[in-house]
Amino acid sequence: MTENNNYFIVKKKALPEVLLKVVEAKRLLEADKNMTVQAAMNEVGISRSSYYKYKDDIMPFRENLQGKTITFMIIMEDIPGLLSAVLAVIAEYDANILTILQAIPVNGVASLTISVDVLSSSTDISDMLSNLEQLKGICELKLLSRE
Repeated sequence: MTENNNYFIVKKKALPEVLLKVVEAKRLLEADKNMTVQAAMNEVGISRSSYYKYKDDIMPFRENLQGKTITFMIIMEDIPGLLSAVLAVIAEYDANILTILQAIPVNGVASLTISVDVLSSSTDISDMLSNLEQLKGICELKLLSRE
């Protein structure tokens, strides 16, 4: 059973403190590559379990992604035409595909990593990710990076 993920824009004041601390810990770890996760957790005042529970699900909103590269991973069923449907959704949002890495399907499931350039003509990338998740045969979608 796949979880239906939705994306929301929420004002900072509406977020629980633990989520804000997770974002701060991620910022600390990104700024100092030598910092350990435990040191970052001690500095922001949360447990490692809280960090690992939320770290992949919270990130600061960037108002203007144009000119940026986003990379996401999709776990998908090995269904004929599904990759074509994924690429059609990306094209619909006018994002430029930079790289596609697809693993050989194992037990009827394949992983796909895609990097796209968000152009000035690109429409809402959050909507694009949500629409990709809604495709029949998509098991999981995870945003890996935004540069």
